Amino acid sequence: MIKILIVDDEKPICDLIDLNLSAAGYYCVAVQDGLRAIEEIEQNEFDLVLLDIMLPGADGYDVMEYIRPLKVPVIFISAKHEVKDRVKGLKLGADDYLVKPFDVVELVARVEAVLRRYNKTEKKITIKDVEIDIEARRVMRAGKPVPLTSKEFDLLMLFVENRNVALFRENLYEKVWEDEYFSDSRTLDLHVQRLRRKLGWERNLVAVYKVGYRLEV
Repeated sequence: MIKILIVDDEKPICDLIDLNLSAAGYYCVAVQDGLRAIEEIEQNEFDLVLLDIMLPGADGYDVMEYIRPLKVPVIFISAKHEVKDRVKGLKLGADDYLVKPFDVVELVARVEAVLRRYNKTEKKITIKDVEIDIEARRVMRAGKPVPLTSKEFDLLMLFVENRNVALFRENLYEKVWEDEYFSDSRTLDLHVQRLRRKLGWERNLVAVYKVGYRLEV
């Protein structure tokens, strides 16, 4: 399982990030102090670090200097929004810079993008009795193959990568079909219905009123 270290001096933010990344299938460790972060990195291996800048003990820039030789990817998450701050963070070796307040969906997307860049994404994902082989684009349910169309698989991956997050109908359609969404289109709904039936996710793939759909796991 992908292991992520969250470093932020505000515990509610740590808890929010932890909750959403854990729901997306990542294992998270959260600390609120720069020196404690360095101790965690010394004692454990992490696939990614989410790092605030203004920290007690040692600030994010100091922690970044420690991390850089280890070749562990880092995303700065900070309220410091000026261009000079973003440039400094990126020049120190960070892979991305996200300004607070941030959208949780965007955070998850950026995490996935950085992990893909380092080839650290999971090759297989298991949810209930469904196993998804991402590279082979193959799905098994209770050990038996589940035939999915290309669009069904793409839609499935969007739900899986954003587990427990409500996704807007428009975004789902535009990402899978790469076209503008029209409110009278039934294409998305029909594909969701087929996924529910094929995967046995009638109670997991739920409609969210006036929003779209959410995969609950």
